[in-house]
Amino acid sequence: MNKKIYEYFMTPISILGVGCLEQIITYIKPMAFRKALIVSDKVLVEIKLIDKLTELLTNAGIFFIIYDDVSPNPTIPQVDYGLKLFKDNGCDFLISFGGGSPHDCAKAIALLATNGGEIKNYVGMNKSKKPSAPLIAVNTTAGTGSELTRFCVITDEENHVKMTITDWHVTPIIAVNDAELMLAMPPSLTAATGIDALTHAIEAYVSTNATPVTDCKALKAIELIAAHLKTAVKNGNDLKAREMMVYAEYLAGIAFNNASLGYVHALAHQLGGFYNLPHGLANAIMLPAVANYNLHAVPKKYAEIAQALGKDIRDLSDESAALLAVDAIKDLIKDLGIPKNLSDVRGFNEKDLPTLAANALMDVCCLTNPRQGTQQEIEDIFKASI
Repeated sequence: MNKKIYEYFMTPISILGVGCLEQIITYIKPMAFRKALIVSDKVLVEIKLIDKLTELLTNAGIFFIIYDDVSPNPTIPQVDYGLKLFKDNGCDFLISFGGGSPHDCAKAIALLATNGGEIKNYVGMNKSKKPSAPLIAVNTTAGTGSELTRFCVITDEENHVKMTITDWHVTPIIAVNDAELMLAMPPSLTAATGIDALTHAIEAYVSTNATPVTDCKALKAIELIAAHLKTAVKNGNDLKAREMMVYAEYLAGIAFNNASLGYVHALAHQLGGFYNLPHGLANAIMLPAVANYNLHAVPKKYAEIAQALGKDIRDLSDESAALLAVDAIKDLIKDLGIPKNLSDVRGFNEKDLPTLAANALMDVCCLTNPRQGTQQEIEDIFKASI
């Protein structure tokens, strides 16, 4: 029997539930932090959603400075400027407030605050030597799982690539998931982040690094998404649907944080780096084609995914049931009104495919895909999505 050691990574403290943001001070006060760099984006500041956090901090006597210049695909200059703010203002911890972009930017800032150097130095697996500056992640979307994971993705605009940092040191010390903060999400963002969560769950479930621990979380996440995502998109004020999507993205986050991901993310990262495409949309475009490519390697797992998505697989072979998983994924994306083709991406040029494929094969997410492909096969997956 071949022995294989598995590791389990998880944020130390998670707070979940409607209205749970108010509990954040209970955890911050004993830590004796003095001043926070709050990393967010301009929209959350403009709609005053961030005021729910800053009022709590003010009432508790905790100082803060807000850095809201984070784009949907955070860049190296944004990380560097955030680091300067952190140091110049004497901050001793960070709070990321938003979705995956503020979380990732804050993770990179926190990592550099204690380890020094450039964020490019940390691409790959566990390159840091010291724990990051303390980071508390307050989530406002139900999709990325970044509030609890050891992954950080930063865009290198000069080279048009997304850099993936996988390092347990960037894991936030507290993750906050309050469904009330997600009521402001517009339908398009709700749909895109929901498909992001679905992609995390599916890729974790078929990963070569999957275990029974990650499988149960991934499957439950898929079931919750199938049951509640369309309702959350159709009626953003449905608090029950929002809360169930919180649990779905959280479970999917745990799953992929430990089982890792696959080709969907490896390819989607290139679309984000090349065309500045939002991550959830990039995943939605690549997910059906990658699933169709992978299902021959693990048909039983895709059959179980089909069942979790609501398909009746009784009396079907694993291979036939697996095909239903692809159909279910396509149907959900269509029902949500998400653009599903590369031809819908502004600036896309088929001449870019060799470069996109070559860069994708260097992405760390490729390592745990259930089927390993050639350069030509990766290009063919892209072509199948045009």
